[in-house]
Amino acid sequence: MGVRVIRARPEQAVRLTQIAHAAKSYWGYPARWIELWHNQLTITSAYILMHEVYAAVDDEEEIGDRGILGFYALGGAGEKVTLEHLWVQPSSFGAGVGRLLFEHAVARARALNGRRLEIESDPHAESFYQHMGAETVGEVTYELEGQPRILPLMEYRLRDEAPDVAA
Repeated sequence: MGVRVIRARPEQAVRLTQIAHAAKSYWGYPARWIELWHNQLTITSAYILMHEVYAAVDDEEEIGDRGILGFYALGGAGEKVTLEHLWVQPSSFGAGVGRLLFEHAVARARALNGRRLEIESDPHAESFYQHMGAETVGEVTYELEGQPRILPLMEYRLRDEAPDVAA
């Protein structure tokens, strides 16, 4: 299977949304939580047009949307670029699709002149991002149905900080 990364097209929004929902559901979250996250997991055509969204596609199944194995989306530019989404179809877990997407996202973030890539990670994905070289730098706490939900805040350094040079 040959996999490559391409710019996502607006007409692929439904498939990208399906992948995000499938990947989130894979971790056994209650169905009610998945419903509450519906808007966060929904990718629209407008979102694709306004963000850097790229999809990993299987070269052998590129006809239609069946060949999309995962995707990512970036927000921002300059100092801080945010990895807003990175989702892989569960049937492709462990096949290197996540690594390919992350490496592509890092290259795109560098092209946007980012110094750091910020990631608000799902707890289940924290070890993946650490393996890719990101560091946990803090936490973000949300309330979900009256319960605190703590997410790792991670950072991947895209460029070394420029040293201070006194004039």
